[in-house]
Amino acid sequence: MTTTPTQRPPITGAAVRPPSPKRPKRRDGLAGWGFFAPFGVLFAVFMLWPIGHGIYLSFTDQSLTGSGGGFIGFANYLEAFGEAEMWQSIGNTLWFTLLSTVPLVVIALIMALLVEQGLPGKWLWRLAFFMPYLLASTVVSLIWIWLFTPQLGAINTVLTGIGLPAQPWLQDPSLSMVSIVIATVWWTVGFNFLLYIAAIQGIPEQHYEAASLDGAGKWRQLFSITLPQLAPTTVVVVILQVLASLKVFDQIYQMMNQVVTPSTQSAIVYIFDAGFTGYRFGYASAVSYIFFAVVLLVSLVQFRITARKGA
Repeated sequence: MTTTPTQRPPITGAAVRPPSPKRPKRRDGLAGWGFFAPFGVLFAVFMLWPIGHGIYLSFTDQSLTGSGGGFIGFANYLEAFGEAEMWQSIGNTLWFTLLSTVPLVVIALIMALLVEQGLPGKWLWRLAFFMPYLLASTVVSLIWIWLFTPQLGAINTVLTGIGLPAQPWLQDPSLSMVSIVIATVWWTVGFNFLLYIAAIQGIPEQHYEAASLDGAGKWRQLFSITLPQLAPTTVVVVILQVLASLKVFDQIYQMMNQVVTPSTQSAIVYIFDAGFTGYRFGYASAVSYIFFAVVLLVSLVQFRITARKGA
């Protein structure tokens, strides 16, 4: 006699619960925080804490010698706002930014167009135009100090050779800022040149072929295809160049042989002198945040202008 296994009746009215989605979400969240933690720690240590500590110092009379440190409120800010030398240094910085940004954009664009559309030996020209950007600021400063030497400098030698008078490039307050701009353009134009080279190479060749079939010459292709296609790159170059020029310090401090005249003193140089020459860390911190507000204002105006042009 065979027996059949008893079959259990199906359970009705009980639904099988799906796995809770909270655990995978929690795991993903923990994994995300784990990946973010190293960056977050470094960002807090090297960015947030210095910013917060700098703000605290701006409200104290802290000195480099270790004396002071007491809370003095807005005294440093009030002194800075009433200091004519501070405002002159900010004006010099804005003037340097204007003088350097325009040629750094225009010359870099012209160099990129010449290399990509006509000059033989492209690799050699690319190397020659970009090489100065790889030099250290001290090397660049020494090169141009020698070139600008009044008696034995190469530039004055050329000027006197063609019948023009020699110029005291770094000694004359009316020429010193222009001299620093010339050295800066020679030094940093290679970076902008590289950006334009990459942008030109990204323009589809079909655009030029179609324009040639329609009878457009080189100049028409330049103004109707190349320059409009390079407009986004120009915006990026201008933004990067303005921000870089506002932080000018090295070439001014080195080319002026650490004796900066009022006509060439930038905001960073003024902050450096106040903190490390005058030993006034609290005052230097206050000036640095005032300058940060000026940089932020310039950046907002620049973004507003570029946004309007883009629209």
